[in-house]
Amino acid sequence: MSPAQRGSRRSDELELAVLRARRLRALRKKRASRRRRLGIVAAAVGVVAALALLTVGMGGAIAYHEGCSLAALEPFSIGQNTFVYAADGSRLGSIPSEGRNRQRVSWRHISPWVPKATVAVEDRRFWQHGGIDPIGISRAFWADISKGEVVQGGSTITQQLVRNLYISRERTFTRKLREACLAVKLADKWSKRKILTTYLNQIYYGDQAYGIEAAAQTYFSKPAKKLTLAQAALLAGLPQAPSQYDPFANPRAARIRRKQVLRAMLRTGAITKRQYRRTVRDHDLHLKPGVLYKRIQQPYFFSYVRDELVRVYGEARVRHGGLRVYTTIDPHLQQDARQAITNTLNLPGDPASAVVAIDPATGAIRAMTAVSPGRKNNQFNLIADAHRQAGSTFKPFVLAAAIEEGMDPESTYYLSAPLDCSTGPCAVKPWHVETYDHTYKGNISVASATLASDNTVYARLTLDVGANKVAAMAQRLGVRTPLAVNGAYVPSIGLGSIAVTPLDMASAYATFAARGVYSKPMAITKVVLGKGQVDRKAGWGVPQRKRVLAAGVAYEVTKILEENVQSGTGVGAYFGRPAAGKTGTTENHADAWFSGYTPQLEASVWVGYQRAEIPMYDVHGISVAGGTFPATIWNLFMSKALENQPAQDFLVPYTFPTYHAWSGQWQYKGGSTDQTTTGYAYTPTTTYYQPTTTYSTH
Repeated sequence: MSPAQRGSRRSDELELAVLRARRLRALRKKRASRRRRLGIVAAAVGVVAALALLTVGMGGAIAYHEGCSLAALEPFSIGQNTFVYAADGSRLGSIPSEGRNRQRVSWRHISPWVPKATVAVEDRRFWQHGGIDPIGISRAFWADISKGEVVQGGSTITQQLVRNLYISRERTFTRKLREACLAVKLADKWSKRKILTTYLNQIYYGDQAYGIEAAAQTYFSKPAKKLTLAQAALLAGLPQAPSQYDPFANPRAARIRRKQVLRAMLRTGAITKRQYRRTVRDHDLHLKPGVLYKRIQQPYFFSYVRDELVRVYGEARVRHGGLRVYTTIDPHLQQDARQAITNTLNLPGDPASAVVAIDPATGAIRAMTAVSPGRKNNQFNLIADAHRQAGSTFKPFVLAAAIEEGMDPESTYYLSAPLDCSTGPCAVKPWHVETYDHTYKGNISVASATLASDNTVYARLTLDVGANKVAAMAQRLGVRTPLAVNGAYVPSIGLGSIAVTPLDMASAYATFAARGVYSKPMAITKVVLGKGQVDRKAGWGVPQRKRVLAAGVAYEVTKILEENVQSGTGVGAYFGRPAAGKTGTTENHADAWFSGYTPQLEASVWVGYQRAEIPMYDVHGISVAGGTFPATIWNLFMSKALENQPAQDFLVPYTFPTYHAWSGQWQYKGGSTDQTTTGYAYTPTTTYYQPTTTYSTH
């Protein structure tokens, strides 16, 4: 044997040894994986056994024998749209039902990429299980146990089909048992292809597109048969959260979700690594908006109403139940809001703006609209779904919390100077705070600092009151967005660093207008069911009200915010009658707000670019702040909305807050007083009755 042959043989032997080592490692991994699966199956068996025992105790036999019959699988009446009406009886639109805005297609008229993508992301063991998936349930159960909360669902495609088509979504144990039982029976009776085809023809993909054919036409203006891999992956990811992943409104989130679907397809072997890499590299979603569903008026409010209906009645009944839904929206106020926006921001490159108005006495949503110049096909709900930093519009929550703690905003002074905080609540992340215009006033009353919207004073006040109390106050007043960051409340919350929605801010400020009484935002006044009877059990049209703040505290906040409209940062909103409000501008001018109210109506205005947090340094030649376009839009809207209503003063309460001597740890800490300027000064309006301030030594 020649040296070359001996070398080749040694090389082959080495390669063989490497391959054997790889196979051994793979075998070990496979055995470990099998052990994990056995553990999961064991957990599933335990869960199922526990459910079975509980079923016996709860009379679950009723659910299985009386309610679990394929003969009961009769969908709600096909062809009966749900119609939605405004407060004046005019029709806002219809929620599409079978045979109207959805076109059924057969399996052969669906791109093969669609079922592959759907199964990969929704139910990867769809082709193996019998309607319910114990392994999937156990996987979700284990994830929930690991996280300490519900983070995964275990429903199969078959279960989802049963739920969407035939039974309601009430969260009861009996309903879950019936759902599982029907899924097993349906899987036994129907072929897998029929189940999946039916599912793809029924599921909601957002933008009023029900079923894969309508979705393909809505997003790509093509039939479902011609969808590409990338397009199928994008659509398959939408049903989980259609508004959140809306590719028209939030293309970045849609791309991320599409990548998740593609990764799932790669894991299941539906696509190759090459197909995965090639598709992921293409960042263009290739959207081509269709012409379906153009007959919906007030799409932002309509979307909000639809979500409320689904929450109570379930998807199937809303789409097929022939409901007649009467709402709180006032078309005239809608038009006033839209006109206020378009008269102010009317160029193609201008930022978007959203307006939401609430009746403080009931929580009724009277206006909910948004305008995105140059974006005609936007259906994303900027009012209820979009979250943006609130800036200084959050300061009244700090003020209310401080007054509730006994601080007199007129006689309590704080240092207006740059703040550097690196200890205590700032130990993890040092905090440097300056004012918007980099001018400082030395010692200044909290009331005057509110008119000047002084960040350094409110940063110190937030540190003294406590970020947790500020968050609690905001949520009591009506902010429903979670405010914690990694489980904790950050000091910058007082300056509006946490993203919230315009509906959050409108609801909270409406509580101030209602003298401390919170009213849950109400969009629906009445629902007439398919057979003509009014649904009185759901409580539609009945205000849900609760006092969350003493009237005296709300009054003190209102008194200062009224002065702010007359002589503070909110002067651009003043329209000749008693009104209170606060401006808000984020640090990089990416978001600008004005939230304000009269005794009869609250309105919140947001201005910004919806596709990203883009600084607004040059819009119509100026930097956008809360006192500019948002205050102007608010002024124009409120002037028109209330032109036929008499001006009202804010009512004086019977009792006022009891103040005590206030000494904050951060009151004069973290800066110097040598930078001072003249500026805003709070002067109480003489028409107000001034309470006697009492002091306590504790």
